[in-house]
Amino acid sequence: MDHASLAIFRTVAKEQGITRAAERLGRVPSNVTTRIQQLETEIGVALFQRDKKRMLLTQEGETFLEYADRILNLADEARQVVNPSAPCGTLRVGSMESTVASRLPVPLAAYNKAWPDVTIELSTAPTRQLIDALLGRRIDCALIAVPSGEWWLEPGTLDTHALFREQLVLLLPPGHPDIRHASDIKPKALAAFAPGCTYRMLAEEWLTGFGSIKEHFAVQEVGSYHAMFACTAAGSCISIMPRSVVDLMRHLGPVKEHPLMTVDTVLASRPGFETPAFSEFRKTLEAVSDIKK
Repeated sequence: MDHASLAIFRTVAKEQGITRAAERLGRVPSNVTTRIQQLETEIGVALFQRDKKRMLLTQEGETFLEYADRILNLADEARQVVNPSAPCGTLRVGSMESTVASRLPVPLAAYNKAWPDVTIELSTAPTRQLIDALLGRRIDCALIAVPSGEWWLEPGTLDTHALFREQLVLLLPPGHPDIRHASDIKPKALAAFAPGCTYRMLAEEWLTGFGSIKEHFAVQEVGSYHAMFACTAAGSCISIMPRSVVDLMRHLGPVKEHPLMTVDTVLASRPGFETPAFSEFRKTLEAVSDIKK
C-alpha cells in the first residue's frame, strides 16, 4: 500500500466512478481499475459496491476512506513543514455557512492572487462537525463560533485566533410587535440548521432559558440562511443569524430585527499546526479582522 494507491482510492470514492476519477488523475481508466483491485486484494475486503453507473463505498470502504484521508493529509502537511520555502500544496479550510457568505469572498480572492501555488479546498458545516473534522485531520483549519466556557471544547484542544465579532439578531415576521422576552414571540417555530450549529444552540438557550426547545417551539431544520430568511419573512417562523448575513439578504423581503448578543468567529487549528500555506492564510484573515488585538 503506497500513497499513490491511497490517492487513487480517495479520488474514485469522491467521483463515484473510474472514468471521472481517471480524468481527474490524468490516468487511463484501466490503470485506475487495476490499482483499486490491487488495493482490495492487499486489504482483503471489497471497498466498493459496483453497478453499471456508479461505484459506492462499502461499509469497510467508508472506514478505510477516513484513514486514507488522515494519511494523505498528514503526508501533505509533513512535506510543507520540512520544506517551507513558500506556501504551496493544499490547504483544507472548513467554515460555517455564515462566514463563507459574509466574510470570506474578499480575503479568499486576495489569498489566491498572492499564493497561486496553494489549492484551497473549502467545505462548510456547523461548528461541532467542523471540530470533529479538525480533530480527525480531515481539514486543516476551520472558522467556527465557540462561546467562551463552552463545555464541549476543553481548553487546549485547539489553537484559536478571534477574527470577526458577529452580532446575532433575532428575526421576526414583518409587523411583529416589539418583544422583551421570548414569551412575547408569536410564531412558535424556529427555523435553524441541524444540531451542531452554535447559533442554533444559543438561540435555543435564549428562547427557553436553557430548557427543552421542544416544550416551547417547533424546530424547522433548513439547509441555508436564505431558507431561514424566507420562512421568517413569510410569517411562519422566527430565526437567528449574524447581522452580517442579514445585511446580504434584506432585498429578499421585510423582517423585524431584535438584537440578542455578540459571538466571535475564530480561526481554529490543531495545536502546533503551522504550514506556510496556513500561516499566510491566517495573516490574510487577520488583515480584514474587525477585532482589535
